Amino acid sequence: MLLVAALIGALLSVILPASSAQAATAGNVTGVTRSGDTFTVATSSGAAARVVIARSDIFRIWLSPNGAFTDDPAGTDLAVNTAFGSVGATLTDAGSYYRVGTPAISLRINKSPLTFALYRADDSTLLWSEAQPTNWTGSQTTQYLTRAADEQFYGTGLRLGEWALRDKTVPVAVSNQWTENTNASPAPFYMSTNGYGVMRNTWSPGSYAFTAPTSLRHNESRFDAWYFAGTSLKDVLNGYTDVTGKPFLAPIWGLELGNADCFNASNPDYQGDHNRLRHQTTPDVVGYATDARAADMPSGWFLPNDGYGCGYTSLPETVTQLKAKGFQTGLWTSTGLSGIGWEVGTAGSRAVKTDVAWIGGGYKTAFNGVKQAVDGIENNSDARRFVWTVDGWAGTQRNAVVWTGDTSGTWDAMRWHVPAIAGAGLSALNYASGDVDGIFGGSPKTYVRDLQWKAFTPAFMTMSGWGATGPSAGYQDKQPWRFAEPYQSINRTYLQLKMRLMPYMYTMSRNATDTGVPATRAMVLEYPNDPVARGNQTSGQFMAGDSFLVAPVVSDTTTRDGIYLPAGSWTDYWTGKVYNGPGWLDGYSAPLDTLPLFVKAGAVVPMWPQMNYTGEKPVSTLTYDIQPRGTSSFTLYEDDGVTRAYKTGASARQRVDVTAPASGTGDVTVSVGASTGTYTGKPAARGYEFALRSASAPGTVKVGTTTLPALAGKAAYNAAATGWFYDAADRSGTLWVKTGSMGTGTAFTVTATALTVPAGTAVGGTAPSSPISQAGWSVRYADSQETASENGAAANAIDGKPSTIWHTKWSNGAAALPHEIQIDLGARYDVDSVTHLPRQDGGVNGRIGSYELYVSDSTTSWGAPVATGTFADTAAATRVAFTAKSGRYLRLRALTEAGNRGPWTSVAELTATGRPSG
Repeated sequence: MLLVAALIGALLSVILPASSAQAATAGNVTGVTRSGDTFTVATSSGAAARVVIARSDIFRIWLSPNGAFTDDPAGTDLAVNTAFGSVGATLTDAGSYYRVGTPAISLRINKSPLTFALYRADDSTLLWSEAQPTNWTGSQTTQYLTRAADEQFYGTGLRLGEWALRDKTVPVAVSNQWTENTNASPAPFYMSTNGYGVMRNTWSPGSYAFTAPTSLRHNESRFDAWYFAGTSLKDVLNGYTDVTGKPFLAPIWGLELGNADCFNASNPDYQGDHNRLRHQTTPDVVGYATDARAADMPSGWFLPNDGYGCGYTSLPETVTQLKAKGFQTGLWTSTGLSGIGWEVGTAGSRAVKTDVAWIGGGYKTAFNGVKQAVDGIENNSDARRFVWTVDGWAGTQRNAVVWTGDTSGTWDAMRWHVPAIAGAGLSALNYASGDVDGIFGGSPKTYVRDLQWKAFTPAFMTMSGWGATGPSAGYQDKQPWRFAEPYQSINRTYLQLKMRLMPYMYTMSRNATDTGVPATRAMVLEYPNDPVARGNQTSGQFMAGDSFLVAPVVSDTTTRDGIYLPAGSWTDYWTGKVYNGPGWLDGYSAPLDTLPLFVKAGAVVPMWPQMNYTGEKPVSTLTYDIQPRGTSSFTLYEDDGVTRAYKTGASARQRVDVTAPASGTGDVTVSVGASTGTYTGKPAARGYEFALRSASAPGTVKVGTTTLPALAGKAAYNAAATGWFYDAADRSGTLWVKTGSMGTGTAFTVTATALTVPAGTAVGGTAPSSPISQAGWSVRYADSQETASENGAAANAIDGKPSTIWHTKWSNGAAALPHEIQIDLGARYDVDSVTHLPRQDGGVNGRIGSYELYVSDSTTSWGAPVATGTFADTAAATRVAFTAKSGRYLRLRALTEAGNRGPWTSVAELTATGRPSG
């Protein structure tokens, strides 16, 4: 309990505002001096600001309250790359402000008082401006920015919940709570649809309120931030990771499923169950590896120890035996890394999972722990870093996988995991994950559904030993092969699909290393100009790379509603049915074995032969799964997959271009370029296979000028070395083509004549109903409220806190019933339900009896009520559903008091659901 209290106290210290009465500001500008691309601003208070232009689109503002620039706790830990060469920035005195200019930006230093504003180089397109001077107390510094009418915000690390942050207040702080709307790996970084990003250069906790104005605070008496201007969100991520480091490239086996557990339970120091069967000494893990291979189940690595007294025995022998079965070995530590040199260099361990018991203090402590793990792997082997951590920070993307902490295998936890992991990429965290089906609880159904969609993220892992109590033969622990049917077969299907997609997934991860753009992408990254994709209406789905749209099922249902398909054509991966967006797809049939999965028009997806682990079979044939429509391309990335030789250029790329009709019937040409570059193990030749979606059989198929034979059926095709076969029943029509063996250094073309691009079915509809955020709400009117003897302000009814209440006046005379409250929702909605929560403080007076609810665009003409009724005289919440009505204002009239105790009304919370309206 003391730990809980301490954590709550720490969190409150981050969330609660500082006293503005004690805040100081810099005052007025008294002059600006320069030294190269560094500009120093003197002020009337003695404070000073330093502007460092690192690149034409990247700069730093450092504000020192005492005028000295010696207090720099972050140093080069976060901003590791800042030497981009001379910029030659200009300085101009424009009267009321100084202007620092580059070919990309115009930074205004307003003189009276000192505030900053950033424009594009045209000096008229505003990116951000300070609404008031940055202020500081002895312990906190806050910047205030104006907010544009439609500006949206993203970032703050691995936030456990929705990724669109407008109107939200987000703690950028370590709490280790691992519940919705906390931050598992906070990052002092965010970016805006206005075209900029910012990283506070600090180890101190903070809080970002994306309100109007935004309020951006950290718990230190200094201000230090790096700014990144860009023409797109992807551009901003590229600039941010140019400074803080690009996402690391995991070993290719790290993209396979991993599992962590204690297999040394006989150790007297172990804090868990000493009698676990098949978990008595570390080599017992080999039995689980044997089970996996016997079940034909893809999986790639084990962490056969978990600290907490477990430890390990016979580690070198275990590593050798696991490697013989296609598994890599890592260790999960709760105590530190004192033995990592031997564990990596001699025993052959290749991964580390840092535990909260060791690095749970977060900030620089956690950052240094991760760096120690990275160094332990890379200084003692030629292997790549593969470290998992909680409590990451800005820059963690260059060192580690972040995961969501100790969560439970529930539908509700799965619901917020989807936006959490997709949203982490908006802070350049390419490898973000959550334990499949959580670490606690779970069920066969939740496991299957969770594994389905996480198979489309780069890195994922199961955590066994904390799951079901009293496990049965059908659900023993978290390994996917220890389930009864049909669950085991469904698990196998999705793990096999991930293995086939490995060249696509690996290429997406290399793209992240090159550009900072993650493999798992919130919809806004791919569709930044789509107003639906910009917000949380699409937070329940994501893009896996640039080709797959994944819409997880996160409740116990066989129907998925509310799938948003942006503009363009989308093919159902399983059936081949084509949908044309933009619009909403409801009623999608999604039985337990079906993940709603769509492929973007023009997609070019490389696939390996089926295998259970990387290297099990040679990639004798590379298959390209193609959705021909218009022009499109894909550049395959390959290297040895395990060493760091790629950093010195040991890798290869091969581009594939596709030209096809935009609609109707015509020729489709696939141009395969020569593979450029070399690496150890690169094949000199391989076969190529192409699966092209078409609503009709081709006229002819050629490789170069050679006409391929048409084969009579699937069996003949499978037996042939070259040729083609059209399967009308395969996903609404697929042309299969084999070229035979081709040198990887040889370019060639495949041309199929008279293929028909599917016409597709238009989707439409409206956004699904969802909770309306209270962040934009305000009380328009309340006829009575008690403020003399208690805090019964009407605003308490919409503050998101069940512990506070609106109570009508009772001291010094009470107003007669009926009472009412009118709420401004902040925007227009199609409202379809209101939930009323009575007071939760143990009191009973003021509980509402009979009521009326109204929705309107006017507070002077409400019209007829949308719902009437009577609430029970209990403390339970009641949801009132009604036919959706459009309006900006909500009105609740309390006609009677439930227990007839007096002329009072009280409410703990009012919430509503609906969808944005025009």
